[in-house]
Amino acid sequence: MTSHCDPQPTASEAGRSPALRPSVAAIIHDDHGRLLLQEKALDEGWSLPAGGIEIGETPREAVIREVLEETGWDVVVSHIVDVFGGHDFRYTYPDGHHVEYVVILFRCDIVGGDGIPRDEETRTTRYFSRDEMPELALPYPLSALFDARSPG
Repeated sequence: MTSHCDPQPTASEAGRSPALRPSVAAIIHDDHGRLLLQEKALDEGWSLPAGGIEIGETPREAVIREVLEETGWDVVVSHIVDVFGGHDFRYTYPDGHHVEYVVILFRCDIVGGDGIPRDEETRTTRYFSRDEMPELALPYPLSALFDARSPG
């Protein structure tokens, strides 16, 4: 299983079950092929760097912004790996808000930054090999996470 995306639903979305959230997530590998994950600060486990697309923002801009905020790394987008959604991409936050994500999964490469998260959502970041992956909130296929090194 894998990561969930932010932001949480607004108060006006609370009570709707579920709110549809257009989102992005980043696949970032180190030189050893390990995948970068963030540990969420609110006891929500491990996640891909990910988040919601803001009004007026392109998906590419959103993934670059989210990676910087959540990991402290500047990235460039290599390519779109896949798009996920549907029932399997429903998530319930600890406060009871229900969302259903449509996630554009991007392959990204680090080009700068300091690796210090800019937001309060991230407890820490760490690279994981395929064999040591923690459970994540959304069911991205491992093949998408680890075999996404070049455009299909």
